Amino acid sequence: MTNRRPLASRETGWARMLTRWLAASDVTPNQISIASMVAAAVAGAAFYLGAQAQGPLFVILLLLGALGCQIRLLCNLFDGLVAVEAGKGEPDGAFWNEAPDRVSDLLILAGLGYGVGLPALGWAAAAMAIGTAYVRELGRATDGVNDFSGPMAKPQRMAVVTAAAVLAVLVPFIGMSGLTVLIAALWILTIGTAVTSVRRAIALIRRLSTDL
Repeated sequence: MTNRRPLASRETGWARMLTRWLAASDVTPNQISIASMVAAAVAGAAFYLGAQAQGPLFVILLLLGALGCQIRLLCNLFDGLVAVEAGKGEPDGAFWNEAPDRVSDLLILAGLGYGVGLPALGWAAAAMAIGTAYVRELGRATDGVNDFSGPMAKPQRMAVVTAAAVLAVLVPFIGMSGLTVLIAALWILTIGTAVTSVRRAIALIRRLSTDL
C-alpha cells in the first residue's frame, strides 16, 4: 500500500505543468496547504449562507461552495507535488500536510450542516471525516501503512459535496427541493465516513494481529 494517496490527476500533463510553474515561483508547499483552508472557509461560508437562500443567490452561493471544495482538492494535490516532485519540502511540512485537511473538513461539513438547518448532522459528518484521517494516521504511526481506502475518503467526500451542490441548483427546475438534496448528501457523508473509519480500523487490527 502506497504512502501517498493514489491520484490519477498527479500524472496528468496539466498537473505537471502547474507543478513546474509553482516550483519556479516563491510559493511554498506550506502556503499552498494554508490556501486549502481558505478555500474550505469560502466553501463552508457559501453553504452556510446559500443553502436556504432563494433565487440567483442560492445558485451563486452553492456553485461558489462547490468551487471552493474543488480548489481545496487542487491545493491538496499541488502542495504534495511541489513538496515531493519539485523537492521544495519543508521541515514542518508533515504538520501542514495534515492539519489543514482536518480544519477544511470541519469548515465545509459544519458549514453545510448549519446551512441546511441541521448543525448536529454537519458536526457528525465532520467528526466522522476527521475520524477516518485519525485511523489512517494511527495506522501509519503503528505499522507504517497509510490506508486511503473508502468508500468515503477525502476525494470521495469532496465529490459528494460538489455533486450535491450542483444537483441542488438543478433539481428545482424539475420541481424538487435543492435543500433535500443537500440534507441527503450530509447523511451519505456521515454514514459513508463512519463505514470508512470502521473499515480502516478493522484492516489495521488485522495487520497488527498478523505481525504478532
